[in-house]
Amino acid sequence: MYLKDVLCLLQLSGNNQVLFMKLDLASIASIRSFCKTFLSSEPRLDILINNAGIEGKGKTEDGFNLVFGVNHLGHFLLTELLLDRLKQCSPSRIVVLASNAHKKGRIDFKNLNPPGETWKEILQAYCDSKLANILFVRELANRLQGTDVTCYAVHPGVVLTNLGRNLPHWLQILLFPIAWLLLKTPVDGAQTSIYCAVQEGIEMYSGRYFANCQAQQVKPHARDDAVAKKLWEVSEGLLGLTK
Repeated sequence: MYLKDVLCLLQLSGNNQVLFMKLDLASIASIRSFCKTFLSSEPRLDILINNAGIEGKGKTEDGFNLVFGVNHLGHFLLTELLLDRLKQCSPSRIVVLASNAHKKGRIDFKNLNPPGETWKEILQAYCDSKLANILFVRELANRLQGTDVTCYAVHPGVVLTNLGRNLPHWLQILLFPIAWLLLKTPVDGAQTSIYCAVQEGIEMYSGRYFANCQAQQVKPHARDDAVAKKLWEVSEGLLGLTK
């Protein structure tokens, strides 16, 4: 988010209490710094929406595949560091933006950190990261049993955003007219996230996947609790969270 985005939020919401804090999900140091600042200055955290998504080449600051590092590991670490505050402020909620792209995802524990240089690798990494988002929410829900914190994975739909800004220029030109006609607006795309953040009576669906404001059944590989548990443990190891 840039300063112009913050100014736009202030203008559209009419709320002068919108606060900007710098956070780079491609950097472990930045995530830790953000959480330290937030926890020392803000007494409440009622809703956490992990909304960031990226498609692009290269590595994060810490050497992870950029797509998997931001879309999964960045959100994983951010949530872990803020979880105690969410529990203190319960009932509270966590929303993680996933995607129907998870259907083509796979979790290969021998190759969680691929080079991510070709567009084939990048697109596969994106699908893998969206599958990881869903598995993360499943395991998180298991670990939150007995608390008043609930969590949900969300498919926003295919939305006209700047997610494809790193695509080759010629491909952007080719796809834009189609996207403009067929894709959801950002406002429409936000509706399921808002629903899972504030709708009363959906606590029983904690750990589930939502699309079009309804709980949806996912493919067997996206509800494999053994893989979800192992992914959690491996993610903790990669991020230095193991005790």
